[in-house]
Amino acid sequence: MAADAAVDEVRADDDPVGGERDGGAVGAGRAFALMLVITGFAGLLAAWVITLDKFHLLEDPDFTPACSLNPVISCGSIMESDQAEAFGFPNPMLGMVTYGMVIAIGMGLLAGARYQRWFWLGLQAGTLFGVAFCTWLQYQSLYEINALCLWCSLAWVATIVMFWYTTLHNVRNGFLPAPRGVRNALEEFHWLFPTVHIAVIGMLVLTRWWDFWTS
Repeated sequence: MAADAAVDEVRADDDPVGGERDGGAVGAGRAFALMLVITGFAGLLAAWVITLDKFHLLEDPDFTPACSLNPVISCGSIMESDQAEAFGFPNPMLGMVTYGMVIAIGMGLLAGARYQRWFWLGLQAGTLFGVAFCTWLQYQSLYEINALCLWCSLAWVATIVMFWYTTLHNVRNGFLPAPRGVRNALEEFHWLFPTVHIAVIGMLVLTRWWDFWTS
């Protein structure tokens, strides 16, 4: 329930237009900044652990990551797949950079930083890319690689949360045009969108290996 109280604070901390403005620059409430820091750290932790395990696998092909628990929850299978290097290098290396940037943005907001519209739209684009990339990885994991990585799942959840609350922030400030009804729905049911998003993924995981979970 602490998380729900924190996200409710997003609305309480910000002024009616979504933050204090200074020459066109916009800040954010403490809860939103903390959300960026926390989800950024969660993603960074996942990327760091996966990177270390990847190095161990390169050194010793027989190495078994600690999160490889059974044929389904098998981080090693994910790390050894072609999809784990979608851009020609291990995916976690990209995560270590991008999640680190999210932490820096959140810490800046906690210190009172205000950013211009182009900056907020850049963050929106970054989180959109992140959630789209995670969606592709989810499909690959469930239906091509046929294995699930718990650390990857942590990164997915962190990315989904930061995407939806960044979207809410930008809609509230008018950086993303939206009808009043959409804006009101995002503000009133801010918790619903990331919850449903994550729940859908959880349901896909449950049904994909239903026989395994119930055997």
